[in-house]
Amino acid sequence: MREARFLADAGVDAIIAQGAEAGGHRGMFLETDVAAQIGTLALVHEIVNAVPVPVIAAGGIVDGRGIAAAFVLGASGVQLGTAYLTCPEATISPVHRAALAEHDRQTVITTVLSGRPARSILTRFVREQGPLNDAVPNYPLATPALVPLRAKAEAEGSGDFSLLWAGQSRAENRNLGAAELTKALAEEALTRLRNLAST
Repeated sequence: MREARFLADAGVDAIIAQGAEAGGHRGMFLETDVAAQIGTLALVHEIVNAVPVPVIAAGGIVDGRGIAAAFVLGASGVQLGTAYLTCPEATISPVHRAALAEHDRQTVITTVLSGRPARSILTRFVREQGPLNDAVPNYPLATPALVPLRAKAEAEGSGDFSLLWAGQSRAENRNLGAAELTKALAEEALTRLRNLAST
């Protein structure tokens, strides 16, 4: 919340409300305790009530239901990441694509892959080293240290040492390109919002 007020006071045009569920690196810059990061929907509700600029919801939203929920809470827009990783345009590695297809794979916030807190699919390396480990070199030094291990493992079809960024919610693989997925998500969200408006 303090970050949202700071940004609004600085004159930004919009604020991205990144919840704890989001994949990849944390967008935190004033706060440092990842354990205190709250979920997307609660965060959107709080920020919308606290600042006069548009709020964009991000984190754990992978379908029309999540998009509609964010709009109901006052978001002006929604940002999706993990939902698009299964699109053919995504330039992720084959082991990353395979890990996303395993819907029972847990995600965790970890520092051992890059030196900064980020949400990744749980791998052997993350499990054995942390996931939060103060001995890890600071960003960006941790990632290059993993490159030889990652290259060897990925050549053998293993993601044990890979950076497998992903949010907590997994999207179903719809086998759609990015444009088609965007249209489908928009239609789902609009249908949900219309249904809510008519009740």
